[in-house]
Amino acid sequence: MNSSKKITSALISVFSKEGLAPIVQKLHEQNVKIYSTGGTEKFINDLGIEVIAVEDITDYPSILGGRVKTLHPKVFGGILNRQDNESDVAEMAQYNIPQLDAVIVDLYPFEKTVASGASEADIIEKIDIGGISLIRAAAKNFKDTICVSSVDDYAEFLELISANNGEISLKDRKRFAAKSFNVSSNYDTAIFNYFNSEEKLPAFKISKTNGQELRYGENPHQKGFFYGNFDEMFTKLHGKELSYNNLLDVDAAVNLMGEFKGEAPTFAILKHNNACGIAQRETVQQAYMAALAGDPVSAFGGVLISNVEIDEATANEIHDLFCEVVIAPSFSAKAQEILEGKKNRILLVQKDTELPSTTVRTCLNGVLVQDKDNITDIAEILTQATNNKPNSQELEDLLFASKICKHTKSNTIVLAKGKQLCASGTGQTSRVDALRHAIEKAKAFNFNLEGAVMASDAFFPFPDCVEIADNAGISAVIQPGGSIKDQLSIDYCNTHKMAMVFTGTRHFKH
Repeated sequence: MNSSKKITSALISVFSKEGLAPIVQKLHEQNVKIYSTGGTEKFINDLGIEVIAVEDITDYPSILGGRVKTLHPKVFGGILNRQDNESDVAEMAQYNIPQLDAVIVDLYPFEKTVASGASEADIIEKIDIGGISLIRAAAKNFKDTICVSSVDDYAEFLELISANNGEISLKDRKRFAAKSFNVSSNYDTAIFNYFNSEEKLPAFKISKTNGQELRYGENPHQKGFFYGNFDEMFTKLHGKELSYNNLLDVDAAVNLMGEFKGEAPTFAILKHNNACGIAQRETVQQAYMAALAGDPVSAFGGVLISNVEIDEATANEIHDLFCEVVIAPSFSAKAQEILEGKKNRILLVQKDTELPSTTVRTCLNGVLVQDKDNITDIAEILTQATNNKPNSQELEDLLFASKICKHTKSNTIVLAKGKQLCASGTGQTSRVDALRHAIEKAKAFNFNLEGAVMASDAFFPFPDCVEIADNAGISAVIQPGGSIKDQLSIDYCNTHKMAMVFTGTRHFKH
């Protein structure tokens, strides 16, 4: 049995008319009977092509300000009837229901309306009812009907009907049905999430339709995809396609540098999601050179990010380093020219875009969802735990180190001095190991830790960490506090004239 079906009739009811005219003209050439509504009907008439108003089928006008146009048994009967079912065929004749072989719909732009900051009344009116119902009906009956559910599919549909004189295979009808249910499920998810932003029902729904297949995942044997709107966050000026790991590092870089938005020139170098160098200086060139000094070995192949425009002098310094990605709010013309000297180097201009307020990760046979860690430690929230108070320079360094610590894998210890990362111990199984690793690393890169500060992402269960830090020359400590043995660490600091402040906030990054 031939599973291909020739389109003889089509219902067209769309929001976006872009790219619609060639489809209508081709259907007309193929002697397809066209039905339509409202603005789409006028659009087709203006093309000089005959079109039948849906009202002429239903004998019922568009009512309630256009809220009800297509919701009628004669419309849905024409879509949902089974052409190989005798009873359906008989009822179609009995009730004078026209056959509808194709349904072309483009929904009201709900998500765009929400994003525009429109009023609730305007948003509600952009919840499509008739359109979504048409899509679901036509997709369900893909055996007999093809459903075109988005302006994004107009071009492909035009190719299909042009190549085969209006004949559509069962395989293509089923494929377009899948596209349609993707559209409808995404649309419903967006509506639910809009309402649930206030209601907070215990439900987890994410729907992304703009997926991009990557070269591979973390490793070449793994498939990888990115679901998101990259162009909404960045303008890519130059370089190769970003990899799965590039994207992870870019994410880490953007979140870290978000802590320093609007501050003095700050530059960070990241590797494997952790900062291997970061510094704040009077100029961006100075900040870069100080960041690089933190770990010039790990910087090789890293991701670089600045909170201010990268100028020519800084670009000249960066150009000597092999790095995967450079991110900044802007690049001077000369800086861009210099950095484009390496063909694969990726240059990204970061736009001022709001990031998601939740984090999501797979876990066992489900997912874990949590609020993003949006607390940044500031001077006003600190509790003085020791007799010695940090001086002004130490306080600035403590807060600087705390911001870095928040964005470093746990367990972590961060050592800083003069608004420069000296070293960090990242992802260790004990806090003591993290501290010892950081000290050894700092010494390996010739940092003098006398007068440096230490940040910890969680409390010290014993006084051993402050003792080790003291012996290395560290003079001030910032940590959340909260251990039942906090007093032991406080007593050690008091005895050895170290300053320690509590934030009251743990920044675990497991």
